Parts: sequence; C-alpha cells; structure tokens
Amino acid sequence: MAINDLHRNSIELSVVVPMYNEVGNVSALVEALVAVLGPLETPYEIILVNDGSTDGTWQAIEEIATVHTVVRGICLSRNFGHQNAVFAGLNHATGQAIVSMDGDLQHPPELIPEMLAAWRDGYEIVETRRAEAVDTTLFKRMTSRLFYRMFSTLSGIPMSAGTSDFRLLDTGVAQAICAMNDSDLFLRGMAHWVGYKRMTFDYQAQRRHAGETKYSLVRMLRFASSSLISFSVIPLQIGIWVGLATSLIAFLELIYILVVYLRGGGVPGWASTITVISFMFGVLFIIVGVIGAYLGSIFETMKNRPRFLIRKDCGFRSDSESNES
Repeated sequence: MAINDLHRNSIELSVVVPMYNEVGNVSALVEALVAVLGPLETPYEIILVNDGSTDGTWQAIEEIATVHTVVRGICLSRNFGHQNAVFAGLNHATGQAIVSMDGDLQHPPELIPEMLAAWRDGYEIVETRRAEAVDTTLFKRMTSRLFYRMFSTLSGIPMSAGTSDFRLLDTGVAQAICAMNDSDLFLRGMAHWVGYKRMTFDYQAQRRHAGETKYSLVRMLRFASSSLISFSVIPLQIGIWVGLATSLIAFLELIYILVVYLRGGGVPGWASTITVISFMFGVLFIIVGVIGAYLGSIFETMKNRPRFLIRKDCGFRSDSESNES
C-alpha cells in the first residue's frame, strides 16, 4: 500500500498518533499540538489512528475533527496493534516530514519544532531517546535496557536504550519503510536498518495525561520476541551450537560408560546420566520452539494479508487545507 500522495506538496508536516482506548487524551493532545505547531506557520496535519478502541476514542476523534480542520481520523476495523496503527498513519500521511508519537502526552509536542528544524537542515531521520519518567518501575527500566542490548548484539543494528517511536521521518524514508514486507513490524529497528542521515534528541518522558499503559508483561515479551525474530537469525545459529555442545556432553558420557564397563566394573552414575538426557531433551524442545517461531513468521508473510483494515475515516478533504494559527 503506497503512501497517499494527495496534496503532498501543500502539507509540510504530518503528525501520526496511534490511539487505543485514549478517550481522555484526544482533546488534550490535539490542543497541545495545535498550540505548538500553529505559531510555526507551517502547513501541517494531525492524523489520529483509532486502533480498535472499545471506549469513546473514535467519537472523541470525530468531534475534535469538526473543531480543528487540521485533524484527520482513521478508524481501523479492529485492534491491529500499535506498530500497525503507526504504519496505517504513515501510509496516509501527506507531509514532506512525518512525525510519529504516542497519544498519552508522554512524548512532548514541544520538541517537534526542533525536530522539524533538524529535518530542514538535511537530516532525513530525527530520532528521540527517552529519559525514563519518574513513575517508570525499576523492572521496566531493567528489561528495556536488556532488550536493546540483546537486539543490538543479535541483529547487528546498534540501538541505544530509550529509543522510542517518537521520531521524524522524511517522506522518502517513510516510503522506503512502507515498502518493506516484514511480517512482524518493529518500526524502531526498521528506521535504523534503512540508514540515511540521522540525529537524535534526548527528552524527559512525562507522566501519562490520562488512562493506563496498554503494554502488559505478556505483550512486551511477545513484542520483544517478534522483533528479534524479524531482524536476526542468530537464535537459530545458537541452537546449532547448543546442539553441538549437548552432543559432546552425551558423547563424553558414553565414553565414560564404555571405559568403566571394559574395566569390569559396574556403571555408576545413572542419575547423572538421566539428568544429562533430560537436559538434552529440554534443549531440543527449546530449539524446536525457536524453529517454530521462525516458521510461523514465514507463514504469516506468505499469507500476505493487509497489515490493517479501515472501517471509516474523517477529516480527509480533497480541497486545500487551511492551517490554524
């Protein structure tokens, strides 16, 4: 699906925001963005993507779109996930520069003018690195750092802790990302993989304006595993080396048994033998599980289903858009 080219020359900046059960944040977010972007006198649009919310998020988007003509709304047919919702926004953005951010106001809109200035200076990707909010738990901080360290090591794509989906992409970069056919979207990794000239801003994460985080431990683990599988085959190679190591252990155990038997002695150590065998079977099942995960990823890619389906939209107009001051 190609990015919509409608009025691409008339819109300089698009802001894409995925929203899932964020009814309490819609109005505050739009007002904050309008307050920051309005004085810039830059033609812009705000694209709010409702990712199958079960509260009044879509109704709030429709209402705010009648108040602010720069707001466009996309309502997906169900919950396709955060990354797919961002992808939907990228496909419908018409700006020459596209900023993606979360809808809970933890990403500060006040940083967008600096990101836009960096883009005008020739940087095609302007990333941000998050300093954790004061209410971030120690567990989340540690697991986040561990994930980025593992991802950088296994994929060969250096990514520092705190990298977020709050970034600016030149439209050419966005088109390159949208052309990728990865079954498991990991936009942070994709934005690093494509290369291009880039720079990074640091920012202090704010408290959520309203609502609760949608990332449970299970969802974070699923997201982490799919991201690693999407960018690295090293887990498969690790399986080979672990298999060789356990085979060596079994071979040494067999030699030990034969030597003791040929000397006419009994064969002690059956408990340790059973332990080794059980350990090898456990490793074998883990390796089979890793192979299954990669096969599942291939299966999803081969089905070639769309990443998202749109049920309705609002605010998209064929005439020239006038921005608010």
